[in-house]
This record gives sequence, C-alpha cells and structure tokens, in this order.
Amino acid sequence: MMKILIVDDNQSVLNQVQGLLTEHGFDSVTASNGLDGLEKAQVTHFDLFIIDHLMPIMNGLQLAKNLRQNLATTRTPILFMSTQDLSLIEKTTELKLLDALASKPLAEKTFISQIYSLLEQNSQQQSL
Repeated sequence: MMKILIVDDNQSVLNQVQGLLTEHGFDSVTASNGLDGLEKAQVTHFDLFIIDHLMPIMNGLQLAKNLRQNLATTRTPILFMSTQDLSLIEKTTELKLLDALASKPLAEKTFISQIYSLLEQNSQQQSL
C-alpha cells in the first residue's frame, strides 16, 4: 500500500487531506510542522510527501530542501500546497525541489489526480 506523509500546521487541512487519501485507499501519516515531518520522513519510508508552504518551526520550502538532501528521500515526489499565489512560488529558486503545486483551498478532484500522477511517475522511476 502506498504511504503518504501530509505536513501542515492546520488541523482541518490535515483532516481533509487524510480523509481524501483514505477514501482512495492510501495509507497516510500526518505531521504538524516541517520539523515533525522531517523526523517522520527519517524513520519511515513514504511514497509521496504533501507539504504545506507556510508553517511554524520549519516551513515547507525548508522541509523540501532537507528532504532533497537526504539520500533516502531525495527522489520521493513532493506535492506542495499553498494559500499564496502559485505564480509567486513558481518564481522561486526552490521550485526545482517540488514536483507539483496545489492551491488551497484544494480542488479535490485535481488534487487526487495530481497524487495519482506523482505516485505513478515515482513507481516507474523505482522500477528502472
């Protein structure tokens, strides 16, 4: 079963995303900030990271950088969520760390299709 880590400091977003993933048969774990997410990613294998942009302690871009620097997580896809204008994120140098962007509030059908697409790409890479 595919395992997904959801990192967001907003409990209602965590509940929404986890509920959606459960409906689609995914196993998910939640983390309440970037540091919590990084610690969980270091002890458990995940097939996908869903990371919020603005969080206390360690924000989403800092978390993405840390995940990319770790051999165990460097190739795991990252779906990045933000309430900010996505065009601002697309202009950052950190964009190369991210595999997909999602705008909050989430459009559930689009969000789920992004997840399936990223997981499919990841499983193809791992079978090479």
